[in-house]
Amino acid sequence: MRKRTCAALLALAAGLVAGPATSPANAAGCDGTNVVGNPGFESGTTPWTATSGVISASGSTEASHSGSYLAWLDGYGSTHTDTLSQSVTIPAGCTSASLTYWLHIDTKETGSTVYDRLTVQLGSTTVASYSNVNAAAGYQQRTIDATSFIGQTVTLKFTGTEDSSLQTSFAVDDVALSATGGSTSQNPGVTNPGAQTSTVGTAASLQIQASDPQGDTLSYSATGLPAGLSINASSGLISGTPTTAGTSSVTVTAKDPGNNSGTATFGWTVNSATQDATRTPSEPAYTVNLTSDSQGFTWTGTESVTFKNASSTALSEVYLRLWDNYHGTCPSNTPITVTNVTGGTAGSLTVGCTALKVTLTTPLSQGQTGTVGFDLKVVVPNGVDRFGHDGSYSFIGNALPVLAVRDAAGWHLDPYTNNGESFYTLISDFDVTLTHPTSLKTPATGTSTETTSGTNTITRAVASKVRDFAWASGPFSSSSTTTPAGTKVNTYWVSGISSSTAASMQSTSAAAIDAHATRAGNYPYGEVDVLLDNNFWFGGMEYPGLVMDTASSTAAVHELGHQWYYGIVGNDEYNNPWLDESFTDYLTDLYFNKTGSGCGITWASADEKLSNSMAYWDQHSSRYSTVVYGYGKCTLHDLRRTIGDTAMANLIKSYSQSHWYGVSTTADFKAAAQVAAGTTDLTQFWADHRVIG
Repeated sequence: MRKRTCAALLALAAGLVAGPATSPANAAGCDGTNVVGNPGFESGTTPWTATSGVISASGSTEASHSGSYLAWLDGYGSTHTDTLSQSVTIPAGCTSASLTYWLHIDTKETGSTVYDRLTVQLGSTTVASYSNVNAAAGYQQRTIDATSFIGQTVTLKFTGTEDSSLQTSFAVDDVALSATGGSTSQNPGVTNPGAQTSTVGTAASLQIQASDPQGDTLSYSATGLPAGLSINASSGLISGTPTTAGTSSVTVTAKDPGNNSGTATFGWTVNSATQDATRTPSEPAYTVNLTSDSQGFTWTGTESVTFKNASSTALSEVYLRLWDNYHGTCPSNTPITVTNVTGGTAGSLTVGCTALKVTLTTPLSQGQTGTVGFDLKVVVPNGVDRFGHDGSYSFIGNALPVLAVRDAAGWHLDPYTNNGESFYTLISDFDVTLTHPTSLKTPATGTSTETTSGTNTITRAVASKVRDFAWASGPFSSSSTTTPAGTKVNTYWVSGISSSTAASMQSTSAAAIDAHATRAGNYPYGEVDVLLDNNFWFGGMEYPGLVMDTASSTAAVHELGHQWYYGIVGNDEYNNPWLDESFTDYLTDLYFNKTGSGCGITWASADEKLSNSMAYWDQHSSRYSTVVYGYGKCTLHDLRRTIGDTAMANLIKSYSQSHWYGVSTTADFKAAAQVAAGTTDLTQFWADHRVIG
């Protein structure tokens, strides 16, 4: 249990009243100046924003690393969340930036199960995560690469969450964020927003983000804007209603009072208002052949994809989404490399190097098929993530380039989000061959067969009617079981997980997959792989036929629910995240016999809506989980109470069957719910729960 002495509180109060005034750190250049204000908490709370009691006087219970104060998050031994944050500006024009801080973790928890967590964010990106499992004596300095945030103003945020018993304290001190290298240019930095898509006659807006090394006020101008759009010289907001279809090259300039300027150039496509709403390219069939290095960190080989144009509008190009280039430095160091493209001409990487346009050799009419092939190299970065390696264990999600979708809104070229998911794909087939050292196990999407050749094993994984493909490699321990309904559950775990914990998680996973099937429809894939690692900074991550989890029964049940929502019943995860996260959390509640009684919804603003896109949630990341997960499942519980248990159970099953292997929208679910509700008009229900669309 966390305790503070009266003397410590009085010392803190005295320091807050009598300590010298402080202000945010001065604007810095590329000279290594710390841009964090009051980095050692010696001058009260300014410019930090923190929950009560976080900025504390050093004492015998929790000492500072240096000086007389520290930031002490959690340590109460009860359900609690502490936050600590401030806005920082990383100078533009530098070549590298790093975040450092001293961290001490002590805990009353035991064993290798994660109960309490500390996450570190820059903007909406979680850059580090720790837990009670990482407890150690004394302070340890932690260093985070912040190069990708150069030229941006972001919120540096520490969030500590504690469960209902046994305290874990996260002590933070001497925080520094600095940039070096490059010139000491006074030119503003403009963040490239990536390729934009709009429709004739539909209002469009785009907020340009720019920062100035000296903090000067900037003015904005733009050339090449599509007809009907203009830029606000003061705010940098591009807005208007496009009038003419076509593709433009837009250059935005931000200028300070001394005429120092920075620019960003990007494409803007305006589609005809009569754009065919049919989702295309359809029926993708991927063939992949990759060989790993001795550690499973680098994979090289080939990929090809055959597809059909389902639309009445000719298909003259396709886009490949290279999602995991988000985890590199664009364009100098990208983990996913595509070369020697056949079947079309490759353009330049856009959208933070996560989109590659391929202009087809011959445009495809409706019903015609095409094939694009290329050489592929995948380099798994160091770091425990859905794409990264934890020591010798590699987790390889979203590494295979997949086709973007074109529909009534045009090409979906949304940016990567680390706060949730951006992924929107049509149902596909994968035939993937992985050649790797026999010492490495390779759990993967689909059904695998293995052939040994010398010191190598050739794993062929075949998956039909899935939306993506993921795999892992490493010296995993493993076991398997088969559920009463006949689904094989394969469990893989890293060395930090005990066999008893793995067995418990396997039992939960087997029960959950059958329970979900009774509610949403029979699981069609025959098997599922469950990967366990308590070092994940997230609770879990879903892929077709494969989930990554910490050793948490709730995480396992939730991620397996994603096999139905987004896996079988697809959705645009960037623009409609509630359609998978809320539904999956609802299934999780049902599994644990939770009725959602007493769950309340309190909106933070008029703009906050359950059906908001990730573009909104990336700007309001502290509310994402509360609304999309918590309020989302609350909405479905409330709907059940409105239309009745039987009608709701029938709705979930019939809605799922109607969109089996398809793509659902908010409007689709609302229409299905209204049919289930019969004469009960749900119009006000949707308005109250802010489900728009």
